[in-house]
Amino acid sequence: MPSKYISPISIEAISNLCGELEKNNSINKSDFARYHVKRGLRNEDGTGVMAGLTRICSVEGYYILDGERVAKEGKLSYRGYDINQIVSSCIKENRFGFEEVIWLLLFGELPTVMQLNSLYEVIDACRFLPDDFIEDTIIKNPSRDIMNKLARCIMCLYSYDENPDDISVQNVLRQSMQLIAQCPTIMTTAYQVKRRSYYGKSMYLHPIKKGMSTAEYILRQTRNDKVYTDEEAKLLDIILMLHADHGGGNNSTFVTRVLTSSGTDTYAAIAAGIGSLKGPRHGGANVKATRMMTEIIENVSDPTDEGQIKDYLVKILNKEAGDGLGLIYGMGHAVYTISDPRAVILKNSARELAYRAGYEKEFKTLENIEKVTPGLLRELKGDEKEICANVDLYSGLCYKVLNIPGDLFTPLFASARIVGWCAHRLEELTSSKRIIRPAYKSVSQRRDYVALDKR
Repeated sequence: MPSKYISPISIEAISNLCGELEKNNSINKSDFARYHVKRGLRNEDGTGVMAGLTRICSVEGYYILDGERVAKEGKLSYRGYDINQIVSSCIKENRFGFEEVIWLLLFGELPTVMQLNSLYEVIDACRFLPDDFIEDTIIKNPSRDIMNKLARCIMCLYSYDENPDDISVQNVLRQSMQLIAQCPTIMTTAYQVKRRSYYGKSMYLHPIKKGMSTAEYILRQTRNDKVYTDEEAKLLDIILMLHADHGGGNNSTFVTRVLTSSGTDTYAAIAAGIGSLKGPRHGGANVKATRMMTEIIENVSDPTDEGQIKDYLVKILNKEAGDGLGLIYGMGHAVYTISDPRAVILKNSARELAYRAGYEKEFKTLENIEKVTPGLLRELKGDEKEICANVDLYSGLCYKVLNIPGDLFTPLFASARIVGWCAHRLEELTSSKRIIRPAYKSVSQRRDYVALDKR
């Protein structure tokens, strides 16, 4: 176990300071309405404030009719191609698709066979980390959180780049290809080091094998025996495709574009995206949804019974159960209303494998959560909005079916979403040319300075 760092600041001292901090930082909710502030960059009807344009990805969940938001089936498109068509084509042809999505998001067109093969060769060459990087940066400094380690490692790679600050398209594309390939290597290595340092288990660092899809590579490097089935790898491949991008407005991608607009380097911009994705309101929600599912199963005699699930969800909403925040994780989305296409695809793709792996009870529990929640929110909170399951409801179970440890749920999300971050960074560099700088209204009262001896 790594030695603990003891802060020189006492808990008591911090507690005393917090009162002062909270007193001088609270803002009246009425002021937001008074100054027409769109909190969270959201309009009053919940739609996002239009902050930019993109050709990379489209996320649709409603349309505006006579000034009102009307719900519709969710649609996710990469460069104009419906994600359902991309995934179904790969399933029909029994092939991996994540690498095709990488090419599509970065370059804007579906790759030819020759282009796809060349991409595999580039990824193979870039998976390796610099000499001594694993020992010096990962093994000697283990982390209890893989997302933090991922961000730190990416920042450290800046020091190994001979031209890190060049933001020309050519140089950023090179950096992007390297980071996309290296992210799974960092993630799986950091996990193995955590196993030894925090769990007291053996650490397995397998040599990198070339000629593999990203999904196969991740499963091989994660598992002690390096063994996985083709069916498992294909399910993980679908998850990676679905997580690769979600438009310019999602929190982590917007953060990446904000940093990019300042002219900073690629490593800083991507590390910021990772920091955003770690949050439980964003990528970390899949962990929350899985914990919620486990808690329900442990406390309900028959989780396949809708009535019992409803009763427990009432306790969660009333903050009598769950994490105390009154939230049902995996339900609801900022854009999607009737359906989240990613959740629909995952649910259909994972059902058979989940049942065979002995997760039938867990799957039915999630189905009941999905079925009961919309009516329950209308009943208890008077919320008439259309609400659907989002990708986080089923992604955690998919990872469990694949025997992927909870430590890697959100890092896996990052290993896919880094493709979208890089694509949006390149688009920001080529099309915007202006720093993102929204306005904030100060509501402080003007005061005269008071000399120290008179306070």
